[in-house]
Amino acid sequence: MRDYLLLYVNGKELRIGGADAFKTLSNFLRYDQQKTGTKIVCEEGDCGACTVLVGRVENGEIVYKPINSCIQFMYQLDCAHIVTIEGLRADGELNAVQESMIKCHGAQCGYCTPGFVVAMCAMFEQKDSVTVPEVQDALTGNLCRCTGYDSIIQAALDVDTSKLTRMRQLYPSEAMIIAFTKQRSVPVRIEADGRKYLNPVDLLTAVKFKSDNPETVIVAGATDVGVYCNKRGFEPAVVMSLSNIEGLCELRVENGSLIVGAKTSLAALEEFVGELIPELYNILWTFGGPGIKHAGTLAGNIANGSPIADTLPMLFVMDAEIEVQGLSGKRCIKVGSLYKGYKTLDLKPEEIITRIVIPIPKNGETLKLYKISRRKNLDISAFTAAILMTRHGNTIASIRIAYGGVGPVVVRLPKTEAFLSGQEYKLETFKNAGEVAREEISPISDVRGSAAFRNRLAENMLVKFFYETADEREFVCQ
Repeated sequence: MRDYLLLYVNGKELRIGGADAFKTLSNFLRYDQQKTGTKIVCEEGDCGACTVLVGRVENGEIVYKPINSCIQFMYQLDCAHIVTIEGLRADGELNAVQESMIKCHGAQCGYCTPGFVVAMCAMFEQKDSVTVPEVQDALTGNLCRCTGYDSIIQAALDVDTSKLTRMRQLYPSEAMIIAFTKQRSVPVRIEADGRKYLNPVDLLTAVKFKSDNPETVIVAGATDVGVYCNKRGFEPAVVMSLSNIEGLCELRVENGSLIVGAKTSLAALEEFVGELIPELYNILWTFGGPGIKHAGTLAGNIANGSPIADTLPMLFVMDAEIEVQGLSGKRCIKVGSLYKGYKTLDLKPEEIITRIVIPIPKNGETLKLYKISRRKNLDISAFTAAILMTRHGNTIASIRIAYGGVGPVVVRLPKTEAFLSGQEYKLETFKNAGEVAREEISPISDVRGSAAFRNRLAENMLVKFFYETADEREFVCQ
């Protein structure tokens, strides 16, 4: 058993224990390591000014991903290499990305600039050349209030990659890989200031620990927990990470279903489902920037239990199953039976989500997913929806509808589904169904939208679905 975290910062080995293990990465870098190039602005993963590279061993090499350090905790970073803006220079000289930012006037006040530079370097870890859409995608999680973005995008396009030193060249990885591989097989337990942390190496130990400590908060990506800690003063007394447990990163297709492991990142899921489930890919694309998606997980989105979680409506209409592990073994729970109330799950105190089984839409089934938010990307939803339909000619053979943001949990709409099933597929049918849907939900008014707004969306979403799935011959003017 270890009582410390092993990590590297800009190539330097560190062993972190005690209260330092519970700090955010951004605070640790700035106040303990004097890496003040990492800026703290929003402290909720929205702006990207705190972006750093986090390298972990994948298939025998260290792969670097951009992560928002303000909502990443030290205890999540065991066996990782963190590279900050200060660590990007080669032989004391600015790297090619930094030089291009200067040349193209990509900075004004400069506060957001370190995050942009790190995010660009992450992009070039895998690419020798980029297009405008690729740059825009890579920088989705980085906000700037000065430049208007054109000069920043031009800087990315003008990078001379022949002069760019990649992380594997800047930081030889052999020693780190050996150290990480050895230490990952040793569990970590740290206690300080009345708080307790465990990073086990097997699932049975994790289950027993959670059974002994029912208040345990399992932290995967911390994209929600980090915000609660920074903005609401939440300090969980007992924390557990599953990062060193093998076998929870599976991502595959089996018997017509998509299998997603509990540790699989949203970024990996997005890449995998591009052609398999295009609608899910599109929703994940708007979910957040790379700094969020490389940290967050589908299991975390499910466990957090928010009624406006972007992925949940699809799981509801696809009748997904959540596999959990407890003291008595594994069991599978239909997602529609998982939630008992607002952020309340029907789990035993010791049970841990291990994987998600999502049936893939079959031929003849039409799936549409919707997210309504003030900003298209990297914003919390006001309303979400999923609709799965099968048609026989001009008849709606079957339909499933799930709405989020209209009650304390994501809900299926059985009355609306029953109204539509067997009906003629035409505009009037869906307009009438919208009125049924409106009566089937109980939205509230909050900062993201009024109850009246959400009621109108409940109606309009069905009409929108008709227009998106019909061809011009089926448009009926009323």
